[in-house]
Amino acid sequence: MHNEKLYTLIKSPIVTEKSARLGETLKQIVFKVDLNANKREIKKAVEDLFKVEVTKVTTSVVKGKRKRNRFGLYKRSDYKKAFVSLSKDSEIQFEGIN
Repeated sequence: MHNEKLYTLIKSPIVTEKSARLGETLKQIVFKVDLNANKREIKKAVEDLFKVEVTKVTTSVVKGKRKRNRFGLYKRSDYKKAFVSLSKDSEIQFEGIN
């Protein structure tokens, strides 16, 4: 897989209280990924970019909410979440990454 595709496949980590709890208990990291990405591509991209061993990938598509402001109605974009389970000896640190 090309490096350009790796960097466009994984958009950003999702760092919330709920995802931090998943990381502590189940050793899972949550990423926002491309809508067209499949589990095999996500696994390979995470392994190549972060140099870790991935055991399992679970995905879910989050539908964008309908919002309203003074200009009218609009819809937020849909996105895909990837829940990446790491092996026991693997770890990803996000502190200090800009």
